[in-house]
Amino acid sequence: MRVLGLIPARGGSKGVPRKNVRRLGGKPLIGYTIDAARKAVKVDRILVSTEDEEIASLSKSLGADVPFLRPTSLARDDTPMLPVIVHAIESVVAEGWVPDAVCLLQPTFPFRRPEDIDACIEALETQKADCVISVHRVPPHFNPHWVYFERLDGSLELSTGESEPISRRQELPPAFHRSGSIYVSRTATIRQYQSLYGARTVGYETPTEDGCNIDTMDDWARAEALVTQRGHDDLR
Repeated sequence: MRVLGLIPARGGSKGVPRKNVRRLGGKPLIGYTIDAARKAVKVDRILVSTEDEEIASLSKSLGADVPFLRPTSLARDDTPMLPVIVHAIESVVAEGWVPDAVCLLQPTFPFRRPEDIDACIEALETQKADCVISVHRVPPHFNPHWVYFERLDGSLELSTGESEPISRRQELPPAFHRSGSIYVSRTATIRQYQSLYGARTVGYETPTEDGCNIDTMDDWARAEALVTQRGHDDLR
């Protein structure tokens, strides 16, 4: 299976200005994701999609491929991710390089591990999935069987639609939420469904640290604390 590791990196971030080139623990933020992708043995090509010349130059120096600058129309605050992925696929296919799958690695997650990237790709292959996503386990008190929605009249309804909650914690089925750090989708799935997910999505549970998503300065401060506390190499 030929896998494209795709790292989307806009220059116009608002919550943390210029965050992709900003240094976290002395290292550019985007460098963490490029390093993890380079260490993942199942990623065949690492491509950074950006409209920004500085990000492009830095990414190349760190070992990523930047064969094009993304159109600014695909680099706005409100640009969905799917068109960015499709643009990258079409660009490499036009070169004659056709990926079987795309591994989406957003650079706002600096602490993902290369072995987890490989495990997600392997799960796509072995479990006949359309998509594999990294997930974290939901604590029992947030399990859907204990979560309520509020109706228009102010009454509560279980999110599962059941009439009563499961009474014992031990009887709750495992529940997961996506961590956001790794998405692996078949190229055919993206084309057929115009979606990353397709008909069969499989989850792969990853460590809590990989879900550190940097969108705000508070997030950045927490990431700096993690780097200081454990050292970024330890988080790999």
